[in-house]
Amino acid sequence: MIKSAILHPQLLSTLAKCGHKAKILIADSNYSFVTNSSPGATVVYLNFAPGMIESPFILQKLLSYINVEEAALMSSPADFNNTIEQEYQRILPSDTAFSRLSREDFYTQAKSSDTLLVIATGETRRYANILLTVGVVSVD
Repeated sequence: MIKSAILHPQLLSTLAKCGHKAKILIADSNYSFVTNSSPGATVVYLNFAPGMIESPFILQKLLSYINVEEAALMSSPADFNNTIEQEYQRILPSDTAFSRLSREDFYTQAKSSDTLLVIATGETRRYANILLTVGVVSVD
């Protein structure tokens, strides 16, 4: 048994395959991850029940394994208080590029062959989908 922040074998295996510029989609419970992601992506199902294994927790654990150079959210309506966006920004390193994409642009990027991993979560908050671009590992 390994001692690690993540024990899920399929998730660990797919993370190991994600090189620089690969994309990882953390999908909320409303996201149609089968039709709106890359057909070649590995889908890891962590959506056991609504509200269980929320997206910020998954993001926090992923950051133990990968560097993220960019994060993109689907744009939400102007009158929508997107509290999860604020959580993501607190968790991500301050130098991470952060963008908001139109629904169509978000789906286009998620469907790209660069998207190697889709994590289906139990996150019930709206507009919680986040698309991460894997960064380089600096050797000091």
